[in-house]
Amino acid sequence: MTKDKKIYWVTTILATVLIVTPALFYFSEYMINSMENKMGFPAFFRIELAIGKYIGAFIMLIPSVPKMLKEWVYVAFGITLISGGIAHFIFDGIGLGLVPAIPFLVLCISYYYFKKSYYEK
Repeated sequence: MTKDKKIYWVTTILATVLIVTPALFYFSEYMINSMENKMGFPAFFRIELAIGKYIGAFIMLIPSVPKMLKEWVYVAFGITLISGGIAHFIFDGIGLGLVPAIPFLVLCISYYYFKKSYYEK
């Protein structure tokens, strides 16, 4: 395995863990209160977001999934993180608004090495 592929897999696993871990808590009382009452999102959105994150993680971590489908997951995760950062910035301030920037940065590194490993020859 080349150095680029190793960096790709490490950053992909790290990004996936950072993105999916909050979805494990989407059904806790705190998250229900935060997303529905504080931020005003409908109840189905929290469930939809959790399911989407689980499906995206599955697609990202299975090597035999087509490259184009993985690229769509990168886009979806990127939009999710940017939207989450904006929502947290509006409702919780700049401190929590910057938290999604960490997994977004790791996701960008993963994508760079994804392109480098799978497209450039």
